[in-house]
Amino acid sequence: MSNEYINDGADEHVKVCRVDDIPDGGVLGVEVGQTPVALVRKGSEVFALHDVCSHAEVKLSEGEVYDGTLECWLHGSCFDIRTGKPTGPPATRPVPTYTVKIDGDDVLVSLSKES
Repeated sequence: MSNEYINDGADEHVKVCRVDDIPDGGVLGVEVGQTPVALVRKGSEVFALHDVCSHAEVKLSEGEVYDGTLECWLHGSCFDIRTGKPTGPPATRPVPTYTVKIDGDDVLVSLSKES
């Protein structure tokens, strides 16, 4: 999907997918320009994290979501979907998180407001 850029005056958000493209309780990997982003949907909320594990440098979007965390499939590092902070070893460094806006059925992500 090509990204559609929307500038709301404060910062630039990019349309990356539709809400229904992300399974509820699941994850979808997308790219914003050259940046890999993992989108996690929990009910009506969507969270965006950098889609590279800080421990093993593999795609987090290939992992599982449970209890508010995204688990890396390779070594089991888990990251809080709200903060990107690891919840246990082997990862010790957080992954960046990004601002998400929902506009109707569209999911928009801003890379300029990393946490």
